[in-house]
Amino acid sequence: MNERYPFTNRNDLAAIVSKYRYLNYKIVLTTGCYDLLHVGHLSLLQTCRNLSPLVIVGLNSDSSVNRLKGKERPLVPELERGRMLMALEPVFQVTLIEEDTPEELIRVVQPHFYVKGGDYTVDTLPEGSTVTKYGGEIVLAPHIGGRSTTELVGRLRGLSEKEGKGG
Repeated sequence: MNERYPFTNRNDLAAIVSKYRYLNYKIVLTTGCYDLLHVGHLSLLQTCRNLSPLVIVGLNSDSSVNRLKGKERPLVPELERGRMLMALEPVFQVTLIEEDTPEELIRVVQPHFYVKGGDYTVDTLPEGSTVTKYGGEIVLAPHIGGRSTTELVGRLRGLSEKEGKGG
């Protein structure tokens, strides 16, 4: 990992995780797009950090975000999103997720804790069974209402439309 390329590849990540697991550290994994960094993201990452200093973020790649969120997303390119995440104190490693689900990354990392935002439930996480298959625990971070990227983008679009109409 360096300033220009913040991502750890899966082979290196597997070795890092193995080393720290041997040293009895707890491994925390969270995944997401992190398209517009906001207080909800920071709260989630702090929840992760409260569980362990080894917080790994699986960041959806640009192509993955495009497939999951639509052709106008992401707003911020993956390289910039990765660099911003690595600059945050709670984050230990960032790796890209090219796939539409994080299940392969979960198999590689086999986290002790898999953290998602409180807007999910254990039952609505398709990857939940993969987490528990490897002995991991699902932790839901507190949800901060009105602070999802999708909601923020919607509000910005509404403002833009009003300005375009002379408002």
